[in-house]
Amino acid sequence: MSEWSLATLLSSLHEDIQGRLSTARQAFKHPGTKGDASEGVWLELLQKYLPKRYQADKAHVVDSQGNFSQQIDVVVYDRQYSPFIFTFGEQKIIPAESVYAVFEAKQTADASLIAYAQRKVESVRKLHRTSLPIPHAGGTYPAKQQIPIIGGILTFESEWSPALGESFEKALRGDMGVGRLDMGCVASHGHFYYEAKADQFNFERETKPATAFLFKLIAELQFSGTVPMIDIDAYAQWLTSS
Repeated sequence: MSEWSLATLLSSLHEDIQGRLSTARQAFKHPGTKGDASEGVWLELLQKYLPKRYQADKAHVVDSQGNFSQQIDVVVYDRQYSPFIFTFGEQKIIPAESVYAVFEAKQTADASLIAYAQRKVESVRKLHRTSLPIPHAGGTYPAKQQIPIIGGILTFESEWSPALGESFEKALRGDMGVGRLDMGCVASHGHFYYEAKADQFNFERETKPATAFLFKLIAELQFSGTVPMIDIDAYAQWLTSS
């Protein structure tokens, strides 16, 4: 019989995330410092456990027309096929075509945070994304359709009681358009995801929310496939602009 326990390993992963989010909430009094610490916990989780084809960073997103998103706490993007990621100091700028998912990370979920996160997600989804035909030995494949960008929130607590109930869903339904939040995690209580065919939000209340959310995100990324082939020339035109 093996000395290892999968249940224990998965439980330990969640307890580590929840414990560090709780520490950030209690140890830091300044909201900005507290927020930065929370972002760091979620980023480390994704950087460590997502497949290596993905990368997670705090970043702005840019398109080939020169438009920028708001700053995004957690951007999950392609690192295997993305030809360039700009870095200036500690600031990262990621081309819109490379983005798989964006999340707002804060300590507590409430109506104002949901609306704020929706605006952040909208600022990314509204960007222009290019897609080129893919050459192969026998010719070319048609340009690939853009993959839907996943949007969501990551928090430690919820201001509502119950934490994942009607009030939470009402806030989520405040924007079912470009800013829609598809999934998220409230580490102390559970995670949620949107099911488009049924037009419903599913709230999963479990004992290991961070681990469950991680698995759900990986599953969604698997179904997303690979980002399309970026049109580098569309970005190169800015080299000659004044």
